[in-house]
Amino acid sequence: METGRMNPEKHAIVSVTNDLTTDQRVDRTCQTLVKAGYKVLLTGRIRPDSKTLTPRNYQVRRLRLLFEKGPLFYAEFNIRLFFFLISHPSDLLVSNDTDTLPANFLAHKLLLLSYSLNKLLFNQKKSVQPLLLHDCHEYFSGVPELTGRKTVIAIWKWMEDRIFPKLQHVIAVNHSVAELYIREYGIKIQIIRNVPFRKNGTDINSKHGLDIRDGQKIIIYQGAVNIDRGLEEAILAMQYLKTDALLIIAGAGDIFSRLQNFISELGLKDKVLLTGQIPFRELHALTIKADLGLSIEKDVCINYRYSLPNKFLDYIQARVPVLVSPFPEMKAIVDHYHLGTYIESHDPERLAAQIDRILNDQEGLDVYKKNLELAATVLCWENEEGTLLQLIDEIEKNQTEP
Repeated sequence: METGRMNPEKHAIVSVTNDLTTDQRVDRTCQTLVKAGYKVLLTGRIRPDSKTLTPRNYQVRRLRLLFEKGPLFYAEFNIRLFFFLISHPSDLLVSNDTDTLPANFLAHKLLLLSYSLNKLLFNQKKSVQPLLLHDCHEYFSGVPELTGRKTVIAIWKWMEDRIFPKLQHVIAVNHSVAELYIREYGIKIQIIRNVPFRKNGTDINSKHGLDIRDGQKIIIYQGAVNIDRGLEEAILAMQYLKTDALLIIAGAGDIFSRLQNFISELGLKDKVLLTGQIPFRELHALTIKADLGLSIEKDVCINYRYSLPNKFLDYIQARVPVLVSPFPEMKAIVDHYHLGTYIESHDPERLAAQIDRILNDQEGLDVYKKNLELAATVLCWENEEGTLLQLIDEIEKNQTEP
């Protein structure tokens, strides 16, 4: 039986190393692939504390692994993923970041070989060969978790050096990340910006459902609770803040337990709330209640410097004014739409003074919120996914036979 485009049902497998709970980028990609006519299977991993996933319009599969982190985790994941991919032949493989690329690249090569042999031996004809699309969410060797780990960086870089020049179809979340890989490997990369689905701005000022005082402001940070995100400084700033405000940190990560202890030691439990991981489909309901959104990463690595964080774009869809690090991708948007400002210093006292000025300048906040309405209508997936749909159509039509 022939498969692929001769079959009205096309199959795609999208893979990522996280547990699928909070990854909005891959969810949007999967939904767009469904729109393009694919039967989609999203593959990740399950952890002991992973939350139950809400129903989606595509299938999900989370691998249960022996190792939770480190080299053994990545080795086990890629080995398991490789055998999963070759045992579930599909028309399209989508790898997300370098940590899923080895399995996808090798599986794609094997699927191409199988396709060629079937065509040669059995005269089977397919209009489109199996495709591999790689999505760069970040400049992988520049992630902060690898800072100072020269051996680990060298291993990942060795893999990229051997695979990237051979990739035919690559996308990236922003121009900065794309330019880094283009300069290194001279490959063509399509920009598919990491923007969220359009959301309405209703209930923005309502604090209903939160245990806060009348008039109390909400400062929110959402996303990974990892080192050098400015979280320790934000917590310390709450000691000096004159405005009656609550800092909500919505997410989980490597320093979550450390922050819990930090907050307790400083006696700030009434000023700082750690929510833990919140599924992305529930997070917007919390974010729209905020008065200020933080994305104040430190300039400690190239990946932070050239990032366009999910949280920053989610704040825009929630119509929440922002205080951000003056990194190129965020700065370009803040400058263009005038929807917030940049951090002056990570010093807790100076940070507190700046937050006080922002929260007490109602006229300035009103201007930001008016501008956020325009930005939210432009910076949304509904405007971006057309580029991805066009790319998928082009690579299907232009795929040449080996």
